[in-house]
Amino acid sequence: MTPLTREWVDKAEGDFATAQRETRARKQPNHDAACFHCQQCAEKYLKARLQEASVAFPPTHNLTNLLNLLLPVEPTFSLLRSALQALTLYAVQYRYPGTQANRAEARAALALCRTVRDAVRTSLGLS
Repeated sequence: MTPLTREWVDKAEGDFATAQRETRARKQPNHDAACFHCQQCAEKYLKARLQEASVAFPPTHNLTNLLNLLLPVEPTFSLLRSALQALTLYAVQYRYPGTQANRAEARAALALCRTVRDAVRTSLGLS
């Protein structure tokens, strides 16, 4: 694994830990932040896999666009499309007034994130 890929993975793991912490919080949980960090974790894992495959990618939060770049390398990742479409909403929508996530949404986002995380970690040879 290249050093830059490792950095993407480390950043993704930081987002995953934050999402888990906020989802589990009993006092003052921030469900919006949990959802956002789920999206960020998935985004950074996709970018890690793209980096490892030497596939250039633009600065974007759209997970479907990243998936499309990755499909020639990882065709089975097409199974992640619906999860990535759902997670993409959390990149911006929940960061501003007008929309708030609840505990159920945060838990659902974490489950989707975990699915993407597991697939990319397997692809990268990580346990």
